[in-house]
Amino acid sequence: MILAVLSGFIAAFLLTFLGKIFKGRLAVLLGLLPLSVFNYFLYFFPDISAGKTFSFSYKWIPSLGINLDFHLDGLSMLFVMLITGIGSLVYFYAAAYLQGHKYLDRFYAYLSLFMGSMLGLVLADNILLIFIFWELTSISSFFLIGFNNDQAESRKSALTALAVTGCGGFFLLAAFVLMGSATGTYSIESMLSVATALKASPEYGLILTFLFLGAFTKSAQFPFHFWLPGAMKAPTPISAYLHSATMVKAGIYLLARFTPLLGQHFYWNTTLMAVGGFTMLYAAFHSILRKDMKSILAYSTISALGILVFLLGIGTQHALVAAATFILVHALYKAGLFLVTGIVDHETGTRDIDKLGGLRRWFPFVALAGFLAALSNAGLPLTFGFIGKDLIYETTLHLGDTEKYLLTGIAVLSNIFLLYAGFSVGIRPFVGPIPESLVKRPHHSTLSPLLWLPAVLLGVLGVVFGLAPFIPDNLLIRHAADAIFNGTTALPLKIWHGFNLTLLLSAATLMSGVGLFFAFRPRALSSATQYWMAKVSPQGISEGIGQSTRSFATSYTRLFQNGYLRSYILTITVFLVGLIGYRFFTTVDLRVNTSSFTEIRFFEFVVFAITVAAIITTVFTKSRLTAIVSVSIIGYSICLIFVYYGAPDLAMTQFTIDTLTVVLFVLVLYRLPHFLNMSNRKMKLRDGLVAISFGSLISLITLQALISPANKEISRFYADNAYLLAKGKNVVNVILVDFRGADTMVEIMVLTIAALGVYSLLKLNVKPTDKD
Repeated sequence: MILAVLSGFIAAFLLTFLGKIFKGRLAVLLGLLPLSVFNYFLYFFPDISAGKTFSFSYKWIPSLGINLDFHLDGLSMLFVMLITGIGSLVYFYAAAYLQGHKYLDRFYAYLSLFMGSMLGLVLADNILLIFIFWELTSISSFFLIGFNNDQAESRKSALTALAVTGCGGFFLLAAFVLMGSATGTYSIESMLSVATALKASPEYGLILTFLFLGAFTKSAQFPFHFWLPGAMKAPTPISAYLHSATMVKAGIYLLARFTPLLGQHFYWNTTLMAVGGFTMLYAAFHSILRKDMKSILAYSTISALGILVFLLGIGTQHALVAAATFILVHALYKAGLFLVTGIVDHETGTRDIDKLGGLRRWFPFVALAGFLAALSNAGLPLTFGFIGKDLIYETTLHLGDTEKYLLTGIAVLSNIFLLYAGFSVGIRPFVGPIPESLVKRPHHSTLSPLLWLPAVLLGVLGVVFGLAPFIPDNLLIRHAADAIFNGTTALPLKIWHGFNLTLLLSAATLMSGVGLFFAFRPRALSSATQYWMAKVSPQGISEGIGQSTRSFATSYTRLFQNGYLRSYILTITVFLVGLIGYRFFTTVDLRVNTSSFTEIRFFEFVVFAITVAAIITTVFTKSRLTAIVSVSIIGYSICLIFVYYGAPDLAMTQFTIDTLTVVLFVLVLYRLPHFLNMSNRKMKLRDGLVAISFGSLISLITLQALISPANKEISRFYADNAYLLAKGKNVVNVILVDFRGADTMVEIMVLTIAALGVYSLLKLNVKPTDKD
């Protein structure tokens, strides 16, 4: 199992070094990778069909409760078959579609990385492991969406997708941490035994909020849907794989997997029904307003994802069986339509449905694939899509009277729009006469079977499964629905349910959708309407927030990160004075014990006077060299104080550091430009007040420390154990070398970095014109 999951990562790593081998005709061999994984999981089909499940565990970070725990059941098997099955077709398709591309090896490396991430996501039993693979899908999809990185729009789309899904991943991690804290485990199987307690937990509402944000962003639910149409800038094989069968369904998988654990609750059901229902109707309506084939498919995909969220929100047996069925239905026809779209674009140079027609004469097999996919999308009887749509209507019709009519109406209207969208992509480009603009355009008279065969195969499967629904039902659907329901769903798929209201609604959907297809043609919106819609759309609002954030960041940076060291020191000092001062004056009973003070002796007064004079000179001098000398005098005065009070070792250390610092400062001074006096009277007054405040605060803390009881426990520990544990009699040395070895090593690193900085400044060659 571990090899199957990691195979994509291994392939991506090997392609980094061996990619040149697979840039030519040998690229087709890479399709054997997902095909091999697909065949491996076929081995488990008999047992999964018998209702069994499999668990695999490999140690990883057991101290943190994170192991490579994988669980294979009906739900994960359904997604594994989509990831590897459709993945195999996309791998072969891409070998012909991107033939001769200079970055073909890079494409397959990204695709393999994504496939491994998706496999790990749907098979992981540990929620922290799910999060790791979840983020890997976001990162790998970022590379795939931005594959054409020489195009500004591709780069923007990739960044948008990464920003939206990455933000959702942050909230998903928060949800997982809360779930682990509430249940005491990170295993999904273990959590199922405490599902009731988790729903009663005070963090339940917060967990749902964070989980929904993660799932909705990944599966493009309103208002986070706008990244998906932009992601269509990616090459078509990527769109067919990520945006029909795999990545966008990661959020659906997450909701389905956690339905037994968090579902069947008012908050869960109501939220998913509302968000999913609105998304499916909103996106379906937008799909009929588009003319670009990939844009049409993008919005119809969003609508289909909304349908799945809607069904999971309803949560009845009918709904969960319908959801499991529609996952497979949608993957088959949508992947086929994407592949057809890619061929049309590849051969004609356009995806505008107004500029296409009659292509069945040039590409009969592609037309066949488009027809089959469009008919399954429409829900024509004897196709798998018909069974999927019937189950949706069966679900809504089994609800209460208040919800039944409203939700059924929304479902019917959405499916009418989706039928129109499917016909626009799968049928319209192939019927009618060939436009004059295409007649003169050169094209391949014969297509590689690697292009049209995957699309035809997906279309044929849609018909085969429609004629024999017991095949997908017994192999995948029933067991996936059982896993979501966490029980037995005795609702077998059938071709015919008799003459009933469900059949009437299906017929009405077909007739209305076909009528709309012949009667309606989308028109280009005026520039004013487009501008207004862009402003109020979720994408426009998000971009407006981003622009405001960027403006605030610019102003903030100009104020605090202005390039002057004195500004940084001032900011840090003010923050410390405010924070420490507030804590000190609100929690400490300030008392000063003057009786313990000793009289000031003459030599102490002299050293104090020298120090004060040196400080004044440092502050008010206009010469950098004089300032350095004055600072050194302050340091030497401190050395004398150490000597007077019996700390010669500290005095020698202080003396050495001060001397070295003065020498380095003088050497650096020679290379720096002239002294710049950019302070005015207000700035000097401000700096003086901050310095006095900071000094006064430190003095008060010191005076308070003199009367506070000292805790000798730590010092006694070091004194008692220095020789026993470290074999050293000098306690200070033992502390630095043994007890605080890591800290000392970090200090050495800091000094090394500082030395490198000084060396760089010494080597700095400043031009005479830069010294002014």
